Amino acid sequence: MNVDVPGLLKDLGFVIGYRGTQGYMKLEHPDLVVEFLSPEKGRGTDKPVSLPQLKVNATALRFLNFLAEDTVKVKVADFHVFLPHPANFALHKLMISQRRQNEDKAAKDRIMALEILNALMRKGEAGKIKTVFGSVPSKWQKKILGVLVRGKEKEILEILQ
Repeated sequence: MNVDVPGLLKDLGFVIGYRGTQGYMKLEHPDLVVEFLSPEKGRGTDKPVSLPQLKVNATALRFLNFLAEDTVKVKVADFHVFLPHPANFALHKLMISQRRQNEDKAAKDRIMALEILNALMRKGEAGKIKTVFGSVPSKWQKKILGVLVRGKEKEILEILQ
Protein backbone atom coordinates (compact mmCIF):
# COMPACT_ATOMS: atom_id res chain seq x y z
CA MET A 1 0.00 0.00 0.00
CA ASN A 2 1.38 3.42 -0.94
CA VAL A 3 0.82 6.29 1.49
CA ASP A 4 2.19 9.82 1.19
CA VAL A 5 3.10 10.30 4.85
CA PRO A 6 4.60 13.80 4.42
CA GLY A 7 1.51 14.82 2.45
CA LEU A 8 -0.83 13.53 5.14
CA LEU A 9 1.03 15.30 7.93
CA LYS A 10 1.45 18.56 5.97
CA ASP A 11 -2.18 19.41 6.74
CA LEU A 12 -1.33 19.10 10.47
CA GLY A 13 1.51 21.63 10.20
CA PHE A 14 4.47 19.29 9.65
CA VAL A 15 7.24 20.32 7.28
CA ILE A 16 9.96 18.13 5.79
CA GLY A 17 13.39 18.61 7.30
CA TYR A 18 16.66 16.76 6.90
CA ARG A 19 19.25 15.65 9.43
CA GLY A 20 22.94 15.08 8.88
CA THR A 21 25.06 15.32 5.78
CA GLN A 22 23.38 12.28 4.23
CA GLY A 23 19.89 13.82 4.31
CA TYR A 24 17.92 11.65 6.72
CA MET A 25 14.31 12.82 6.48
CA LYS A 26 12.28 14.02 9.42
CA LEU A 27 8.92 15.71 9.70
CA GLU A 28 9.04 18.75 11.94
CA HIS A 29 6.28 20.46 13.87
CA PRO A 30 6.65 22.97 16.72
CA ASP A 31 5.41 20.30 19.16
CA LEU A 32 6.84 17.12 17.66
CA VAL A 33 9.54 15.79 15.36
CA VAL A 34 8.94 12.48 13.55
CA GLU A 35 11.96 10.52 12.33
CA PHE A 36 11.79 7.26 10.40
CA LEU A 37 13.79 4.17 11.33
CA SER A 38 14.50 0.96 9.45
CA PRO A 39 16.34 -2.15 10.68
CA GLU A 40 20.00 -2.10 9.70
CA LYS A 41 21.05 -5.38 8.09
CA GLY A 42 24.34 -6.87 6.98
CA ARG A 43 27.31 -4.53 7.04
CA GLY A 44 25.02 -1.56 7.47
CA THR A 45 25.01 1.77 5.72
CA ASP A 46 25.47 5.42 6.52
CA LYS A 47 23.00 6.42 3.82
CA PRO A 48 19.24 6.84 4.21
CA VAL A 49 17.05 3.84 3.42
CA SER A 50 14.45 4.74 0.82
CA LEU A 51 10.86 3.84 1.68
CA PRO A 52 9.11 4.87 -1.54
CA GLN A 53 5.77 3.33 -0.52
CA LEU A 54 5.66 5.96 2.27
CA LYS A 55 7.48 8.73 0.34
CA VAL A 56 10.12 9.04 3.06
CA ASN A 57 13.63 7.88 3.78
CA ALA A 58 14.72 6.32 7.04
CA THR A 59 17.76 5.98 9.24
CA ALA A 60 19.05 2.40 9.40
CA LEU A 61 19.35 1.39 13.05
CA ARG A 62 21.09 -1.74 14.31
CA PHE A 63 19.09 -3.96 16.68
CA LEU A 64 15.84 -2.08 15.93
CA ASN A 65 13.72 -5.21 16.35
CA PHE A 66 14.95 -5.48 19.94
CA LEU A 67 13.34 -2.10 20.68
CA ALA A 68 10.01 -3.17 19.18
CA GLU A 69 9.79 -6.53 20.99
CA ASP A 70 8.61 -5.08 24.30
CA THR A 71 6.78 -1.77 24.39
CA VAL A 72 4.95 0.40 26.87
CA LYS A 73 1.93 2.57 26.11
CA VAL A 74 2.27 6.20 27.21
CA LYS A 75 -0.44 8.83 27.05
CA VAL A 76 0.75 12.14 25.58
CA ALA A 77 -1.89 14.88 25.53
CA ASP A 78 -4.90 13.33 23.76
CA PHE A 79 -3.24 10.29 22.21
CA HIS A 80 -1.20 7.22 23.10
CA VAL A 81 2.34 6.47 21.99
CA PHE A 82 4.04 3.08 22.07
CA LEU A 83 7.66 3.28 23.21
CA PRO A 84 10.32 0.63 23.79
CA HIS A 85 10.30 -0.65 27.36
CA PRO A 86 12.96 1.33 29.24
CA ALA A 87 14.98 -1.85 29.93
CA ASN A 88 15.12 -2.66 26.22
CA PHE A 89 15.97 0.94 25.38
CA ALA A 90 18.79 1.11 27.95
CA LEU A 91 20.36 -2.22 26.94
CA HIS A 92 20.09 -1.17 23.28
CA LYS A 93 21.96 2.04 24.13
CA LEU A 94 24.73 0.00 25.78
CA MET A 95 25.01 -2.26 22.71
CA ILE A 96 25.27 0.59 20.25
CA SER A 97 27.54 2.71 22.45
CA GLN A 98 30.45 0.35 21.86
CA ARG A 99 29.88 0.53 18.08
CA ARG A 100 29.99 4.33 17.86
CA GLN A 101 32.87 6.03 16.06
CA ASN A 102 32.21 9.32 17.86
CA GLU A 103 33.27 8.97 21.51
CA ASP A 104 31.06 11.87 22.63
CA LYS A 105 27.97 10.11 21.25
CA ALA A 106 29.12 6.80 22.77
CA ALA A 107 29.54 8.44 26.17
CA LYS A 108 26.11 10.06 25.88
CA ASP A 109 24.56 6.66 25.07
CA ARG A 110 26.28 5.03 28.06
CA ILE A 111 25.23 7.79 30.47
CA MET A 112 21.61 7.66 29.28
CA ALA A 113 21.52 3.86 29.55
CA LEU A 114 22.98 3.83 33.05
CA GLU A 115 20.56 6.50 34.27
CA ILE A 116 17.62 4.48 32.97
CA LEU A 117 18.90 1.18 34.40
CA ASN A 118 19.53 2.79 37.79
CA ALA A 119 16.03 4.33 37.76
CA LEU A 120 14.53 0.92 36.97
CA MET A 121 16.48 -0.64 39.84
CA ARG A 122 15.24 2.08 42.23
CA LYS A 123 11.67 1.24 41.12
CA GLY A 124 12.23 -2.43 41.96
CA GLU A 125 12.46 -3.57 38.33
CA ALA A 126 15.84 -5.32 38.49
CA GLY A 127 14.09 -8.56 37.52
CA LYS A 128 12.84 -6.98 34.31
CA ILE A 129 16.36 -5.86 33.41
CA LYS A 130 17.64 -9.39 34.00
CA THR A 131 14.80 -10.92 31.94
CA VAL A 132 15.41 -8.60 29.00
CA PHE A 133 19.16 -9.19 29.21
CA GLY A 134 18.57 -12.95 29.27
CA SER A 135 16.45 -12.71 26.12
CA VAL A 136 19.26 -11.41 23.90
CA PRO A 137 21.85 -13.57 22.11
CA SER A 138 25.02 -14.35 24.06
CA LYS A 139 27.07 -12.23 21.64
CA TRP A 140 24.97 -9.19 22.59
CA GLN A 141 25.23 -10.09 26.28
CA LYS A 142 29.04 -10.08 26.05
CA LYS A 143 29.00 -6.63 24.45
CA ILE A 144 26.69 -5.25 27.14
CA LEU A 145 28.77 -6.82 29.92
CA GLY A 146 31.95 -5.43 28.36
CA VAL A 147 30.58 -1.88 28.50
CA LEU A 148 29.48 -2.36 32.10
CA VAL A 149 32.82 -3.90 33.18
CA ARG A 150 34.79 -1.05 31.58
CA GLY A 151 32.52 1.43 33.36
CA LYS A 152 32.84 -0.45 36.67
CA GLU A 153 29.06 -0.64 37.04
CA LYS A 154 29.04 -3.18 39.89
CA GLU A 155 25.37 -2.91 40.87
CA ILE A 156 24.10 -3.51 37.35
CA LEU A 157 26.63 -6.30 36.77
CA GLU A 158 25.45 -8.07 39.94
CA ILE A 159 21.90 -8.12 38.56
CA LEU A 160 22.94 -9.50 35.18
CA GLN A 161 25.36 -12.18 36.35
